[in-house]
Amino acid sequence: MNFDETSKSYLISSLPSHERPRERLLESGPDVLKDVELLAIVLRTGPTGKSTLDLARELLQHFDNSLLLLAQASPAELEQVHGIGPAKAADLKATFALAERLAKYKQGDKPKITTPEQAAGHMREKFRQKRQEEIWVILLDARNQLIRSEMVTIGLLDRSQAHAREIFRPAIQYSAAKLILAHNHPSGDPTPSPNDISSTRDLIKTGEIIGIPVIDHVVVGLPQDGRCDYYSFREHELIN
Repeated sequence: MNFDETSKSYLISSLPSHERPRERLLESGPDVLKDVELLAIVLRTGPTGKSTLDLARELLQHFDNSLLLLAQASPAELEQVHGIGPAKAADLKATFALAERLAKYKQGDKPKITTPEQAAGHMREKFRQKRQEEIWVILLDARNQLIRSEMVTIGLLDRSQAHAREIFRPAIQYSAAKLILAHNHPSGDPTPSPNDISSTRDLIKTGEIIGIPVIDHVVVGLPQDGRCDYYSFREHELIN
């Protein structure tokens, strides 16, 4: 009896041991499991009268069978599914957070960021599940090696919300030789707004004064109809 997402409900205990998700993972590895089976392992138990597989299936269906939508969901949104309480919601959020951190992990020497495409590539995963605009700085040393990237504020890039001291504080703290500004447009269109442009010009002037130049500002959106998913101020000659 193979597990089928469209089949009737089965309690995990009623399945042969070689068909139970946890046992299959231990025997054959995670690649042989479907999304719903991996999710069932994270959930561990279902509510009374419902198997973990049933709960995992209902949870995925609630979010249109999309792992991305599931990962983006808040704890309150997760708890709208019967059988998901605060503890299971926390388990799910922790699981997706670990997956996101693992995706960012890189071994070896510090990467160099020398092109707008590399800067956008560095930020895509950080922005992938974000619903609000976030302002980040990418800190580089004199050889364009990455020191670190850090979020400095949430919200629109304008004079009231992204003060120069917030932008340059981490650059000074970590002795950066230069920095790249980056923020996302959750709408998907990376075209900068007039506020983005005017605020960036002000920050460029500040960088010149304190000796930490802003060498680019990359706005990351989403690819659509062949459109590039990022906008580089340097590529568009808004930064010399």
